[in-house]
Amino acid sequence: MFDVEGKEIILQELQKESSNEDFWNNREKAATVMKEIGEISELLREWKGYKEEIDYLFELEELDENPKLIEEARGGLENKMKSFELKVILSGENDKRDAVLSIHPGAGGTESCDWAEMLFRMYTRWIEAKGYKCKLIDYQRGDEAGLKDVTLEVIGRYAYGYLRAERGIHRLVRISPFDSGARRHTSFASVFVYPLVDDDIEIEIRDEDIILETFKSSGPGGQHVNKSNTAVRLIHKPTNIVITCQSERSQMQNRRIAERILKSKLYQRKLEELEEEKKEIEEKKSDIGWGHQIRSYVLHPYQKIKDHRTGLEIGDVKRVLDGDLDPFINSYLRSEVSKNDE
Repeated sequence: MFDVEGKEIILQELQKESSNEDFWNNREKAATVMKEIGEISELLREWKGYKEEIDYLFELEELDENPKLIEEARGGLENKMKSFELKVILSGENDKRDAVLSIHPGAGGTESCDWAEMLFRMYTRWIEAKGYKCKLIDYQRGDEAGLKDVTLEVIGRYAYGYLRAERGIHRLVRISPFDSGARRHTSFASVFVYPLVDDDIEIEIRDEDIILETFKSSGPGGQHVNKSNTAVRLIHKPTNIVITCQSERSQMQNRRIAERILKSKLYQRKLEELEEEKKEIEEKKSDIGWGHQIRSYVLHPYQKIKDHRTGLEIGDVKRVLDGDLDPFINSYLRSEVSKNDE
């Protein structure tokens, strides 16, 4: 699970680099290196502590004098190791970054708009439970119910690392509250997650590639926010990515946020190209329907939520829709490690 020798080699190379006379000439690069040295050192110190606890547990088992003490020590160590495992899993370049989360309804009309609203509520509950901060960037109401589109900034350590597990199509099966015949309906909505990039990431966005549109902004409930054209829509012509921001009262502030979100989406595309993924994020938007879901939420004729990537099933639907997503997220992240080890 944890490559101690590999981490020690990387740490030695970074420490050697930091000892060069011209190391601090480039302060931004130096700060990045020092941050990485600190993070690797912290992981190695934590692992050393667990190794000492493991050795102590072996000694207790050899003495075989206090089974209760041994069981308590084993249980405590297992819980600590699970937490440490997630830290190791979330040690990727972007995992510690803040995240951009977007939800779009798919096949199913009003039903899917309502389902997208339910997902929006679920994620905001999860964000709150994690102690993260949430900033609403754009919210477009559905014609009859729910929402057509929503984009959030999720601010907190490991926000992207956790939420990347949620990227994909989410399927809902229930008795429709919009059907007078009380028939069962299936709805779909897509969740897209991007790492929120900082100025240290170089992504070129040329002015001639951008179409800027402005309009009057309105809040989630339809209330008027500003009488002038403060809301901003950016269209990136080469990729057809559209970013809308109406969270601030200033057009300049909204444009700055929209440009940052655009940069994050372009960076995500760059990551996918480097990883040689078969489908890019925008291509997935045309497949928000049958056969592409990562998770199914069944409310009728029985209640169960199943993740199709890991096989994890949970019967307490209300608990999950109220934001308890960690079992699904943690299961997926651990399954990624297992696949990489095969």
